[in-house]
Amino acid sequence: MARTLRAIRTLVLSAALLTATATANPAAEAPDPELRAVLMTAVEISESFEDRYDAEVWLTDMSGRLEHRIPDPVQRVALLRYVHREATRAQLSPELVLAVIEVESNFDPYAISSAGALGLMQVMPFWLHEIGRPADNLFHIPTNLRFGCTILKHYLDKERGNLSRALARYNGSLGRDFYPNRVMSALDRRWLVP
Repeated sequence: MARTLRAIRTLVLSAALLTATATANPAAEAPDPELRAVLMTAVEISESFEDRYDAEVWLTDMSGRLEHRIPDPVQRVALLRYVHREATRAQLSPELVLAVIEVESNFDPYAISSAGALGLMQVMPFWLHEIGRPADNLFHIPTNLRFGCTILKHYLDKERGNLSRALARYNGSLGRDFYPNRVMSALDRRWLVP
């Protein structure tokens, strides 16, 4: 019951944030038209593991690492499958995506930042309006991961593979190292496969 109430409260807050974001000052920061096009394409595509063995090895390893944050094994494996699928589709390391999620939301799919970013990967809701999909729900895990992975990959390409700069762009802190260092630290300590 408490979880249902939390979800309802989060959806109400989300609706308020979406409304506020849609009417916010458009001169504050114009959305990147190139990223807009990439996001529009990404919402239509998906892929995953090469074979069952690879899936079992990776899911078992990552599930153990994630157990203290998501105790329910069904939820945990479902999230890991989504992360792997969307990271692979975007040509990102799934472990990098897990590190970003850890830093952005600590694996809370209903997280809302002070800036209004939503979900696991803390995606700004103005993107839904920008690509003509205002009914999409950024608290829906596959949707949030699709947007977040696509955005991160776009910035990685834009920065010609410079992960630190791409992460700073993702966080809106280009020119500062704090956020990229936190993600890289989480990646090194918890998610990298030896």
